[in-house]
Amino acid sequence: MLGMALAALDGTILSTAVPQIVGDLGGFSIFSWLFSGYLLAATVTLPVYGKLSDTFGRKPVLIAGIVLFLIGSVLCATAWNMGSLIAFRVVQGLGGGAIQGTVQTIAADLYPLKERPKIQAKLSTVWATSAVAGPALGGLLAGYADWRWIFLINLPVGALALYLTVRHLHEPGREAAPAGDREAGDSARTKRLPRPRTGAGARPRIDWAGALAVFATGTLLVTALVQGGVAWPWLSAPSIALLTGTALLAAVTFLVERRAADPIIPGWVWRRRPIAAVNLALGALGLLMIAPTVFLPTYAQSVLGLGPIAAGFVLSAITLTWPISAALCDRVYNRIGFRLTAVTGMTFALLVLLAFPLLPFPGQAWQPALLMLLLGAALGLFQLPLIIAVQGTVGWSERGTATASILFYRQLGQSVGAALFGALANGVISNRLADSPGTGLPRDLDSVSHALDDPAALTDRAADFLRRAVDSAVDAVFLGAAAAAALSLLVLLFLAPRRFPVHQDPPPEPEPDPRPHKATDPATDPATGAS
Repeated sequence: MLGMALAALDGTILSTAVPQIVGDLGGFSIFSWLFSGYLLAATVTLPVYGKLSDTFGRKPVLIAGIVLFLIGSVLCATAWNMGSLIAFRVVQGLGGGAIQGTVQTIAADLYPLKERPKIQAKLSTVWATSAVAGPALGGLLAGYADWRWIFLINLPVGALALYLTVRHLHEPGREAAPAGDREAGDSARTKRLPRPRTGAGARPRIDWAGALAVFATGTLLVTALVQGGVAWPWLSAPSIALLTGTALLAAVTFLVERRAADPIIPGWVWRRRPIAAVNLALGALGLLMIAPTVFLPTYAQSVLGLGPIAAGFVLSAITLTWPISAALCDRVYNRIGFRLTAVTGMTFALLVLLAFPLLPFPGQAWQPALLMLLLGAALGLFQLPLIIAVQGTVGWSERGTATASILFYRQLGQSVGAALFGALANGVISNRLADSPGTGLPRDLDSVSHALDDPAALTDRAADFLRRAVDSAVDAVFLGAAAAAALSLLVLLFLAPRRFPVHQDPPPEPEPDPRPHKATDPATDPATGAS
């Protein structure tokens, strides 16, 4: 949890200190890369770290990720201009990618199926706490100390996380005991088994060519999605070049991975129906999450007239119910199964997203906050059962890769959503302002938001017109998010299996049976699935 806190605090604590950083270092035109660079590095390295954790174990990958993150933090604190700070943020992102995927995998390794919702809910609480405390802490450090302390504060947290990981994290063997055979207590979680080898004295073989190809392809794709429509128009030469390069590198990656003996992204990730369906469903989740996380604060400030802190609290309502719902979801999926639990959660999420455009104009702050409470409860019921279902279908040697794949597609969905919904919002703004009551008014969402920050420069009629334009744009974004929710539902209903198989690892005996036993999911076989 301490390791996860490093990655969770990173984005939220930095957001409120951007004015101070830009004032000190300059580089306003490229400051958005403080976030984009980190996201890029963390996203494209997820598949690589997943494969490495399956090959060498979770502990060394987690330790390397924390160390790399702390090195990046120290470098960020010493940055002398915006370019150097962005480069050091990329180093942080390389460590953050290792932390995010590996912690989720370790949770599945150490805790049996019945206990996983509780530990996953605790990990969700880390993100919830960071969402609430991060902006306030970042503002205090930037306002009363120095923005460099935002990065230096990672050092004591990271040092403690490193100590606890090295001293107390004892990995189970690569084929851990099945959950039902484990006894309560730490002693049961530290049983070791002989690790399988590929041959007598064989050393693990790493597909470095595949890793480089995956990294390069992901870098071009995420860069195109993050910067398209922001740094340059979508139909401009940079966007076309990046997307064309992505397509070519994707073809190269496919050929390299087909020839690799042990590829970074194995073909079974997409050949196995449960994993492929969950990848698509969580990709749609990443897409729809852009609506509340990116556009709701703008709505709260520009339409409702709230300050930045109050707008942040409207959004943070989603983090209050998400962990609670996740902690209780096992009571649902043990009765009706993983698939129906996820379908139930996304159905409620769809209804909440469709309700947002029905809010009155300008409305009260409690109205979107209430919707965020309901949305958090719905998505907690949707996401966690799918993660647990996928982790339960594979053994130790495939769990890191499977977990990394679903996290990768969720974050890729966020990048696609930011690009798609940004273009949608700006298109609605432009159409509405075509009939504006005056000339010289801004034509995109960011410019409109900045204009509304200084209402004295606008007439009452112009300010009201701009607020209504923002309201229409955000309504359109939430309808787009509802379409993503509907897409996720279709994937679950028509692609996901009715019953997720549950992989039973061999028992902790000197000579375990190497053949895994296939059971059904908890809804159909509670005796094995819920143990």
